[in-house]
Amino acid sequence: MELYALQDIIDEFADRGATLVALTPQLPEHSAAMVERHALEFDILSDPGNAYAEKLGLRFRVPDDIRDLYLSFGIDLPACNGEDSWTLPMPGRVIVGSDGIVRAVEVDPDYTVRPEPSAMLEVLDATD
Repeated sequence: MELYALQDIIDEFADRGATLVALTPQLPEHSAAMVERHALEFDILSDPGNAYAEKLGLRFRVPDDIRDLYLSFGIDLPACNGEDSWTLPMPGRVIVGSDGIVRAVEVDPDYTVRPEPSAMLEVLDATD
Protein backbone atom coordinates (compact mmCIF):
# COMPACT_ATOMS: atom_id res chain seq x y z
CA MET A 1 0.00 0.00 0.00
CA GLU A 2 1.56 3.23 -1.01
CA LEU A 3 1.28 5.86 1.66
CA TYR A 4 0.46 8.71 -0.69
CA ALA A 5 -2.54 6.70 -1.94
CA LEU A 6 -3.78 6.66 1.64
CA GLN A 7 -3.20 10.39 1.88
CA ASP A 8 -5.47 10.83 -1.15
CA ILE A 9 -8.42 9.44 0.82
CA ILE A 10 -7.57 10.68 4.31
CA ASP A 11 -10.61 12.97 4.38
CA GLU A 12 -12.87 10.02 3.65
CA PHE A 13 -11.47 8.25 6.73
CA ALA A 14 -12.16 11.35 8.82
CA ASP A 15 -15.71 11.59 7.42
CA ARG A 16 -16.30 8.08 8.80
CA GLY A 17 -14.83 8.99 12.19
CA ALA A 18 -11.77 6.81 11.55
CA THR A 19 -8.15 7.52 12.29
CA LEU A 20 -5.48 6.21 9.96
CA VAL A 21 -2.13 5.13 11.36
CA ALA A 22 0.71 3.36 9.53
CA LEU A 23 3.22 1.07 11.22
CA THR A 24 6.72 0.56 9.84
CA PRO A 25 10.04 -0.90 10.92
CA GLN A 26 11.79 2.19 9.54
CA LEU A 27 13.66 4.46 11.88
CA PRO A 28 11.57 7.53 12.78
CA GLU A 29 13.88 9.87 10.84
CA HIS A 30 13.21 7.95 7.62
CA SER A 31 9.47 8.05 8.24
CA ALA A 32 9.65 11.77 9.01
CA ALA A 33 11.33 12.38 5.66
CA MET A 34 8.56 10.42 3.93
CA VAL A 35 5.88 12.38 5.78
CA GLU A 36 7.46 15.63 4.65
CA ARG A 37 8.12 14.51 1.06
CA HIS A 38 4.54 13.31 0.52
CA ALA A 39 2.80 15.82 2.84
CA LEU A 40 1.21 12.97 4.79
CA GLU A 41 -1.42 13.95 7.34
CA PHE A 42 -1.49 10.71 9.34
CA ASP A 43 0.83 9.25 11.92
CA ILE A 44 3.51 6.74 11.03
CA LEU A 45 4.53 4.71 14.05
CA SER A 46 7.81 2.84 14.36
CA ASP A 47 7.99 -0.89 15.04
CA PRO A 48 11.68 -1.37 15.91
CA GLY A 49 12.99 -4.70 14.65
CA ASN A 50 9.49 -5.60 13.46
CA ALA A 51 8.82 -6.78 17.02
CA TYR A 52 5.07 -6.13 16.89
CA ALA A 53 4.80 -7.60 13.38
CA GLU A 54 6.54 -10.70 14.74
CA LYS A 55 4.06 -10.97 17.63
CA LEU A 56 1.26 -10.90 15.06
CA GLY A 57 2.99 -13.52 12.91
CA LEU A 58 3.43 -11.00 10.09
CA ARG A 59 7.21 -10.68 9.94
CA PHE A 60 9.23 -12.42 7.25
CA ARG A 61 12.89 -12.62 6.39
CA VAL A 62 13.80 -11.17 3.01
CA PRO A 63 15.12 -14.06 0.85
CA ASP A 64 18.79 -13.80 -0.14
CA ASP A 65 18.00 -13.29 -3.85
CA ILE A 66 15.64 -10.41 -3.03
CA ARG A 67 18.16 -9.04 -0.54
CA ASP A 68 20.76 -8.95 -3.32
CA LEU A 69 18.26 -7.25 -5.63
CA TYR A 70 17.46 -4.63 -2.96
CA LEU A 71 21.15 -3.92 -2.50
CA SER A 72 21.67 -3.60 -6.27
CA PHE A 73 19.00 -0.86 -6.24
CA GLY A 74 20.62 0.86 -3.26
CA ILE A 75 17.95 -0.27 -0.80
CA ASP A 76 19.72 -0.87 2.49
CA LEU A 77 17.19 -2.24 4.99
CA PRO A 78 19.65 -2.38 7.89
CA ALA A 79 20.41 1.33 7.46
CA CYS A 80 16.74 2.22 7.01
CA ASN A 81 15.47 0.07 9.88
CA GLY A 82 18.37 0.49 12.27
CA GLU A 83 19.04 -3.23 12.68
CA ASP A 84 20.35 -6.02 10.50
CA SER A 85 17.66 -8.73 10.57
CA TRP A 86 16.64 -8.17 6.93
CA THR A 87 13.00 -8.67 7.92
CA LEU A 88 9.90 -6.89 6.77
CA PRO A 89 6.26 -6.94 7.83
CA MET A 90 3.69 -8.41 5.48
CA PRO A 91 1.64 -5.58 4.01
CA GLY A 92 -1.80 -5.45 5.47
CA ARG A 93 -4.46 -3.55 7.27
CA VAL A 94 -6.18 -3.93 10.59
CA ILE A 95 -9.37 -2.07 11.36
CA VAL A 96 -10.04 -1.61 15.05
CA GLY A 97 -13.28 -0.19 16.36
CA SER A 98 -13.37 2.61 18.90
CA ASP A 99 -14.22 -0.12 21.42
CA GLY A 100 -10.84 -1.78 20.79
CA ILE A 101 -12.32 -4.77 18.97
CA VAL A 102 -10.63 -5.82 15.74
CA ARG A 103 -13.27 -5.53 13.02
CA ALA A 104 -11.31 -6.62 9.96
CA VAL A 105 -7.87 -7.85 8.96
CA GLU A 106 -6.39 -8.24 5.50
CA VAL A 107 -2.84 -9.51 5.06
CA ASP A 108 -1.20 -11.18 2.10
CA PRO A 109 2.05 -13.12 2.49
CA ASP A 110 3.00 -11.95 -1.02
CA TYR A 111 4.71 -8.64 -0.24
CA THR A 112 3.87 -7.37 -3.74
CA VAL A 113 0.13 -7.56 -3.03
CA ARG A 114 -1.07 -4.46 -1.20
CA PRO A 115 -4.55 -3.80 0.17
CA GLU A 116 -6.41 -1.31 -1.99
CA PRO A 117 -6.92 1.89 0.05
CA SER A 118 -10.51 2.40 -1.14
CA ALA A 119 -11.36 -1.14 0.01
CA MET A 120 -10.59 0.03 3.52
CA LEU A 121 -13.44 2.53 3.24
CA GLU A 122 -15.80 -0.26 2.21
CA VAL A 123 -14.80 -2.25 5.30
CA LEU A 124 -15.36 0.81 7.49
CA ASP A 125 -18.81 1.29 5.98
CA ALA A 126 -19.65 -2.37 6.57
CA THR A 127 -18.55 -2.30 10.23
CA ASP A 128 -20.78 0.57 11.33
